[in-house]
Amino acid sequence: MELHFADRMKEYEEGIFQVLNEKKNEKVAAGQKVYNLSVGTPDFKPAPHIMEAVVKAAQNPDNYKYALIDLPELIEAVQARYAKRYQVELSKNEIMSVYGSQEGIAHICLSLCSEGDVVLVPNPGYPIFNIGPSLAGAEVVTYDLTEENHYLPDLDKIDEKVLAKTKCMIVSYPLNPVCKTAPKSFYEKLIAWAKEHNIIIIHDNAYSDIVYDGKIGNSIFKIPGAKEVAVEFYSLSKSYNYTGARVSFLVGNKDIIANFQKLRSQIDYGTFLPVQYGAIAALNGSDEFVLEQCSEYQKRRDALCGGLREIGWQIEDSEGTMFAWAKLPDGYEDDVAFVMELLDKSGVLCTPGSSFGSLGKGHVRFALTLPVEVIGEAVEAIKMSGMIR
Repeated sequence: MELHFADRMKEYEEGIFQVLNEKKNEKVAAGQKVYNLSVGTPDFKPAPHIMEAVVKAAQNPDNYKYALIDLPELIEAVQARYAKRYQVELSKNEIMSVYGSQEGIAHICLSLCSEGDVVLVPNPGYPIFNIGPSLAGAEVVTYDLTEENHYLPDLDKIDEKVLAKTKCMIVSYPLNPVCKTAPKSFYEKLIAWAKEHNIIIIHDNAYSDIVYDGKIGNSIFKIPGAKEVAVEFYSLSKSYNYTGARVSFLVGNKDIIANFQKLRSQIDYGTFLPVQYGAIAALNGSDEFVLEQCSEYQKRRDALCGGLREIGWQIEDSEGTMFAWAKLPDGYEDDVAFVMELLDKSGVLCTPGSSFGSLGKGHVRFALTLPVEVIGEAVEAIKMSGMIR
C-alpha cells in the first residue's frame, strides 16, 4: 500500500527538541558529560501538599470515571488565585481548563478562525503559536520583535490590509524565547488597539510567576476593558512544576470561553479527577513555594548570564521565564552549527534560536534547568572549549 499523508504535514519538520535529544543521547552513550540546557522542563519537584492531594484522590475508585466537567472547587480555586495573585475578579463562566497551554493554544483557533482569517504571531516566538492557527486553516502572519523596539510589537506598523483580515493576535510576556517583559503601557495600548480593529487577543501567561529583579508579572486583565477582547492562558506547569499532569486554564471573555468549551466537548471527556484535585491544592496553597522557586531561578540566571559575561560572551540578563536568550558569540553566524559545535566541544546543549522563527537566527536559548553549581560547571566547560574569543 502506498501511503499519502495530509499536505499540512509537509509544513512540520521533526521537532528541534527531538533532534537535540537524540544528539544528547549519542553523547551520553559515548561517555561524554552533557549539560542539558535545551528543554524547559522544570527540575524542581511539586510541593508535597500537591502530590498528597493527587495520591489521596487516586485512591478513590470513584475518581476514575469520566470527569466531563471541571470540578466546582477547581473553578473556585482559579477565582481565588486570580483575586489573590492579580487582584482580578473572574466569574465562573470566564474560566475553563485545558490539557496544558500547549494543547489549548493548538486548538483555540479551531473555534475562532475560518479558512483565510489572519492570526498574528510573534517572530521570534514559541512554535505552537504558529502551529495552532495553521491547523485551523488560518493564514499565519508574523509580527517582528526586535531589540531596537525592546522586543515589543510595533502595532502602528502592521499593514492595514492585514488588519482587515485579522481575527486574533497571540501575545506573550514574559516571552519565551527572548525572555523580556512588557510594561503596563504596552498592554493599555494593545487593548485599545484591539478594540479599534476588532481583533481578539490571546495572551499566553505561562511565566508571570517567574520574573526577576523586582519586576512583577501580571495578568492582561489588570487592564480595564481587557475582557471585551481578550482571553489568557494560565499554566500550572512552570509555577507549580505540575508539568506532566497537563492542566492549565483559559480565562477571560465569557463568549470566547463558551465557544471553546463547545468545541472541546466534542473531543474531550474532562481532566482526570485526581489531577484536578492536585490543581486545587496548588492554587489554594501558599505562595511561599512559588516565590522561593523564582528566587532560585534568578540565582541560576545570574550564574549563567553573569558567568558567560565573565568569560567574554556578552549575554543580557533574562527579565523573566525559565530561560536566557543570547546572541551568538563573536565569530559565529549559523546558530544550528554553533549549537552542535558547542555540544561536541563542551558538552553544553542549548537550543538554536532559528527554531523560534527567522528573527531568532544568530541566537541561542538556554533553559535554567540545572542547579547553580552545575551551571557554573557548564560555564567553565564553555570557557575551556576555546569557542569564546
